Amino acid sequence: MGSYVHTLVERSRRAQEILATYDQAKTDEIVKMFAKVVFDHAEPLAKLAVEESRMGVYEDKILKNKGKSRIIWNAMKGRKSVGILGRDEEAGIIEMAKPMGIIAAATPCTNPVVTPMCNAMFAIKCQNAIIIAPHPRGRKCAAAVADLYYKELDRMGVPRDIFLVMEEPSVERTTELMAACDAVIATGGMAMVKSAYSSGKPSYGVGPGNVQGLIDEGINYKEAAGRMIASRIFDNGIICSGTQSIIAPEKDYEEILKEFEDQGAYVIDDPDVTAKLAKVVFPGGAISKHVVGQSVQAIAGMAGISIPEDRKVIVVKPERYGAGIVWSKEKMCPIMAAYSYKTWEEAVEIAHQNLLVEGEGHSADIQSDNRTHIEYAGVKLPVSRVMVNQISSSMAGGAFANSLNPTTTLGCGSWGNNAISENLFYTHLMNKSRIVLVKKNWKQPSDEEIFS
Repeated sequence: MGSYVHTLVERSRRAQEILATYDQAKTDEIVKMFAKVVFDHAEPLAKLAVEESRMGVYEDKILKNKGKSRIIWNAMKGRKSVGILGRDEEAGIIEMAKPMGIIAAATPCTNPVVTPMCNAMFAIKCQNAIIIAPHPRGRKCAAAVADLYYKELDRMGVPRDIFLVMEEPSVERTTELMAACDAVIATGGMAMVKSAYSSGKPSYGVGPGNVQGLIDEGINYKEAAGRMIASRIFDNGIICSGTQSIIAPEKDYEEILKEFEDQGAYVIDDPDVTAKLAKVVFPGGAISKHVVGQSVQAIAGMAGISIPEDRKVIVVKPERYGAGIVWSKEKMCPIMAAYSYKTWEEAVEIAHQNLLVEGEGHSADIQSDNRTHIEYAGVKLPVSRVMVNQISSSMAGGAFANSLNPTTTLGCGSWGNNAISENLFYTHLMNKSRIVLVKKNWKQPSDEEIFS
């Protein structure tokens, strides 16, 4: 093991041993502090995130810093994670929480503040120490968060080393770190996730997003368009749960696109202009790093297209859906692809085929009041979350209005080569011991009863 990574892990190990001696109240005091610090410093941290990553929207990052710190702590406070979790006298089971140890967390430049915060809160809630391996374009943010935490940890008499940041991150160092720790959270590109799963340690990764947006007949089109646009443009489209497409009923297709235009969309009808834009967004078939998290005006300018300043999102009309079309992929910028359908079954098939190109296991955005249609899509689509009449980008990671675990790590199941098909939560970062007693009044059923 390299000396730098070895030193980090040893420091973390010593701090974790002290952390594991705290009671529930003191442990929760630390977790709450981790949220409150980001909440209280939301503006300067958002400013640094935009400057360092060179992507996203300052105002949206403020909302993210405040929103995630608020909802994650609210979901965790008052919940047991230390010692005895519960007793089931009838079953004869007593469950106890135990730390995993040291968590290695690879974090992305798209969320350089809230992902380290979230992962640290989950880890420390279960009395694990954590080492953050930030993206190179997120290391200043991680260091700034650490400095704020250290002032509070010093005040609380808690070892600083329960939260460590790799100062000069690299692929090699991150790979080494993941192999040296006890469990891994990998929030980033597929290469990083694959490396985590190759580390030999229990790992939680994410899959790519490509959230398909389905609009059902009879829904309020104005409200649906508003939610889908808000989902697409949040933080200039870098959120993996942002809505990627508009799959609308043929009979109301033009009316729906007009609604999108009225709310800030720039709809491109010219196939030549669409092709010109595709070369800028997907040069060689892969998304360009130069368009990720940029405004529609900046992206259009790269393609030599002039767009009014009041336009928020570009809508293209691909010639078809599914394989072989770049617009079927995830677009990490404020661009949406629009399709029309004759039947709901066809709408779901369009979404399914686009997901097979990219984004299997992530999420779908459905705007519908028809429970039969909603459940049909839920059964048919290979996704872990079906968001109904919500702003997917800001709510698929948990919201006060829904019951999903609040998180910054959205598991995509085996579809996305992930270990879990749900939102990562602190409960995923604890070991459990079980005391097993003989059940009261137990009786073995007869063979006739068993096989009847």
